Amino acid sequence: MMLQMMEDKELVRMYLKGNHASFEVLLSRHKRKVFSYIYMLVKDRATAEDIFQDVFIKVIHTLQAGKYNEEGKFLPWVMRISHNLIIDHFRREKKMPGIKTQDEDFDIFKLIRIPEQSAEDKMIREQNVALVRELIKKLPKEQKEVLILRHYADLSFNDIAEQTGVSINTALGRMRYALINLRKLMEKSPLETSEVNIF
Repeated sequence: MMLQMMEDKELVRMYLKGNHASFEVLLSRHKRKVFSYIYMLVKDRATAEDIFQDVFIKVIHTLQAGKYNEEGKFLPWVMRISHNLIIDHFRREKKMPGIKTQDEDFDIFKLIRIPEQSAEDKMIREQNVALVRELIKKLPKEQKEVLILRHYADLSFNDIAEQTGVSINTALGRMRYALINLRKLMEKSPLETSEVNIF
């Protein structure tokens, strides 16, 4: 079986047996999500690159030390490491992060679903996406974080709860209110709401 077709857990096992190419596949598969998550929080590319490198150094050391729990999913585990290193960074800087939602790589979970049949359709879609990004910035911090972790970082609510230090019910509640508030903001905006589909 080609490495690219293997699940994460299989690639981890291959890496632990000495197949370094399997780790390259893991890195290639997840690096964009991990880096974008870090960058959205620290808001500085150089800092994000440093933290990203530290994350995967820690991943490698943890794997080689035999401390990785195979029952957990690889990406949520890496995201937790990222989260902890981001917190460490801001503790050193003595300031708390906000969440950047206007990163150029950030597509608001493909909320805007307009068939790109013409240049005009494409322009409308791009304008709507840009507006939704601005609306997300108006959400309370806790709601904004859950929204990003769920639909951008693709974490489960169990993983979100563990990462943010709250119960699953609290994480679910924050998501519910985030979507309700986002819908209200959309209704007050010039957004083409007929073309918007929120899950």
